[in-house]
Amino acid sequence: MSNLLTGKVAIVTGGASGIGLAAVQRFVAEGGRVVIADVAQEAGEAAATSLGEAAAFQRTDVTDEASIQAAVDAAVTRFGRLDVMFNNAGSTGDGSSITEIGPAGFDKTFVLDVRSVVLGHKCAARRFKEQGTGGSIISTVSVAGLQGGWSSVSYATAKHAVVGTIRHAAKELAPFGIRTNGVAPGVIMTPLIAKAFGVPPEKADELVQYLVGRLGSKQAMGRYGSAEDVANAALFFASDLSAYVSGTVMPVDGGISSYTLSTSDEEIFAAAQEFARSLT
Repeated sequence: MSNLLTGKVAIVTGGASGIGLAAVQRFVAEGGRVVIADVAQEAGEAAATSLGEAAAFQRTDVTDEASIQAAVDAAVTRFGRLDVMFNNAGSTGDGSSITEIGPAGFDKTFVLDVRSVVLGHKCAARRFKEQGTGGSIISTVSVAGLQGGWSSVSYATAKHAVVGTIRHAAKELAPFGIRTNGVAPGVIMTPLIAKAFGVPPEKADELVQYLVGRLGSKQAMGRYGSAEDVANAALFFASDLSAYVSGTVMPVDGGISSYTLSTSDEEIFAAAQEFARSLT
């Protein structure tokens, strides 16, 4: 490790599992100190304990501004400052088609996936301005925010809105030395994918392995992405290596968003349904 984050303090929302946990672990390995901000208290506390003094858990509901602000306050109280905000928490939301989507499901998806990112920018940027130190804001997008057809209308629209937030904030926050960027994962094999297909949590790892074995070799780079792949991209944006980079969204997708949409999403859906049926 090269200690890219020595002296830096970060908040990672949704940091108790999946991409968020991988980022927490990577940040700590690079010398950073991290607040794990998540609603999953047991998992978050366990993750913080495993990482020792460099990590702390703060129960955080990212749909609530006061809760996000409390995470910022917790970082400052525990570690003395804040340098990085990783707006990672989110969900696939309402999976209804455009002809079936209702206002409630659409709005709920936007609150979790878009409002949380706006509020994360707000709370972190206020702290950065108060410190006078600048800072880095990172947000998890998705290939669904770069190209149509990868997900439901609510999720795709929400992630496109996150891209808009990043681009707007880059201009507004630049005078204060605050940069903002996004990472856009492709198909990343985490337990969250099991939840999206209705597979019981205890079978999540089995589903992931099933999909990797069934379809991984068909991907352009011969494998699916991992949470660690996304964490490495987030590390770049969190570190001073990206000191002159703002307003960008980096795809972490093995190249799939650079060419015509393949049948990957349809194949995953079919294979996951097949796996789910095998459990009954």
